[in-house]
Amino acid sequence: MSDREPPRRRVPGPARAPRPRSAVRRQPGPGARPVRRPSNTRPPGQRPLRLGSPRPRLRLVSLTLTLVMIAFVVRLLQVQAVDASAYAARAEQNRYVVHTLAAERGGITDRTGVALAISEDAYDITADPTMFSRKQLKIGDGPERAAALLSPILGQSQAEIVKKLRPANRNSRYARLATRQTPQVWKQIRDLKNALAKKAETDGGTVNVLAGVFADPSSQRVYPNGDLAAGILGWVNADGQGGGGIEQELNKVLSGKDGKIRYAQSGGREVPTAGSTQTPAVPGSDVELTIDRDIQWAAQNAITEQVRKSRADRGYVVVQDTRTGQILAMANAPGFDPNDLSKADGAALGNAAVQDAYEPGSTAKVMSMAAVLEENAATPLTHVVVPNRLHRGDRLFADDVDHGTWYLTLNGVLAKSSNIGTILATGQLGKTQAQANKVLYSYLRRFGIGGYSGLGFPGETPGILAPYQKWSTSQQYTIPFGQGFSINAVQAASVYSTIANGGVRIQPTLVRGTKGADGRFTPAPKPKQTRVVSEKTARTLARMLESVVDDEQGTGVKARIPGYNVAGKTGTANRVDPATGRYRGYTSSFAGFAPADNPRITVYCAIQNATAGSYFGGQICGPIYKQVMEFALKTLQVPPTGAPAANLPVDYKP
Repeated sequence: MSDREPPRRRVPGPARAPRPRSAVRRQPGPGARPVRRPSNTRPPGQRPLRLGSPRPRLRLVSLTLTLVMIAFVVRLLQVQAVDASAYAARAEQNRYVVHTLAAERGGITDRTGVALAISEDAYDITADPTMFSRKQLKIGDGPERAAALLSPILGQSQAEIVKKLRPANRNSRYARLATRQTPQVWKQIRDLKNALAKKAETDGGTVNVLAGVFADPSSQRVYPNGDLAAGILGWVNADGQGGGGIEQELNKVLSGKDGKIRYAQSGGREVPTAGSTQTPAVPGSDVELTIDRDIQWAAQNAITEQVRKSRADRGYVVVQDTRTGQILAMANAPGFDPNDLSKADGAALGNAAVQDAYEPGSTAKVMSMAAVLEENAATPLTHVVVPNRLHRGDRLFADDVDHGTWYLTLNGVLAKSSNIGTILATGQLGKTQAQANKVLYSYLRRFGIGGYSGLGFPGETPGILAPYQKWSTSQQYTIPFGQGFSINAVQAASVYSTIANGGVRIQPTLVRGTKGADGRFTPAPKPKQTRVVSEKTARTLARMLESVVDDEQGTGVKARIPGYNVAGKTGTANRVDPATGRYRGYTSSFAGFAPADNPRITVYCAIQNATAGSYFGGQICGPIYKQVMEFALKTLQVPPTGAPAANLPVDYKP
């Protein structure tokens, strides 16, 4: 054994619990480390928690924000760059409103400047249907509410207004609710609209259902004299266009040129600060007619009263200045009031004096006599034996009264209005009847028969005159005394004015000239003049026509005017009924001029189908001629000439 002691073994004692570090207080010294705090103790067997890395979440958020920003940028580029013009146009459309500025229609006056047709301020009530939609008003019954307010003001049914505010085309932005309303009507609507807008600003439950209602300045046509000269003037329709007469014939001259105004609106009201653009309207020109209002009044009163007494279908009177061809009056009965067409008889609309074609009867004999005199086939004193009946072609011809054999001068044939005598006289125009027909036809055409008068009036008829080669067996004998062809009243008056004017036909006129917005008067073009017969023939005819009125055997004694020599001719023709195309009733007429020896005025009257009292032209139209002629002579201050009457012989002793 070694003399060294073996190592001693330590006997383990009872284990001591370790002393917490926190329990050991150490005094920090210079350079000592900070004391660590013990970590939280976890229950035995539990795994420690580890915090995830924040980087993936940050990447996701960044990616999302990036995508959103890209979407905004793309949309911004689309709005501001790609579709900028389209969006700007749409915004412009919704913001700006364009309204038509109606041009003021020119007025119509008579020859002395008296107003016959004028225009007064009015408004067309319009609406934007898109402003009544549910999307715009936030209610579904906007049109119904608006219609309930507008119906009593506009005098229309609510259903009618709703239909306009809710059109089939949902994109429609214009609806015309009413035309040519008075300023008072628009003021009612405007005041109601403004009241609703003001209330809507303070009361959220109030909806301005009239925000989409607007007014376009317009004008209303007014005829101060009612039905006076209505056939000449015509009327203006709902679209502001001439619907007849001068209003239609000279519509472009009277209408002018409409303008436009464009302004910003919000909620149906104009935005004053947004500015506006405007193209001014150009007013129409005024038209001065040749008619005289007072003479027109006299003619219209006379024919209206006689048509009523005779219970006739209609009648017309034409008054013409023989020296100028100007129409001084053109009256129709029955007439109409252009201020209220709803009460007018459709058959009375228009101007029958130029639109009716009818057989003239014996007033046309003056043309036959003009041809006979001009061709030197006879003189006023030529003897004409007139039998009771005359056989020509396939007919027996008679005069309007049964008589024995008459021994008349050519002047007497005209004075007594003998059909037989006229046939015999015109038979001398050629060696054969065919040659005589050709000569007579040429004179009828020179007098303007079978062609337009030159007025250019809407609906005017040229009448009917067949070429002489096509005259039937009966026509070649009836045409000389005014049957077998047709004319209108203006053509008939022009025939007598031609004789009165020394044989020169002046194309009839109704317009003296126009006056523009600058006040300058532009006279109408001078009418065409055509010599028809010589001055000698015309003077001879005038003396022969005096016998119709002055001689006791004449048919026109009721047309005498004290102090004046009167030249005239009666007419009573079988009338073609326009409804059946057959003869029924009569056309009664009288034509003439005065003073006979120095003519100034022509008056022509015709009455269709008189059914009460006499139907002879001298009996019912002669007095009208006298009444109108007397008034016209006084109005124009035409003095009597004082020349003695012609007193040509009517008959002779065999």
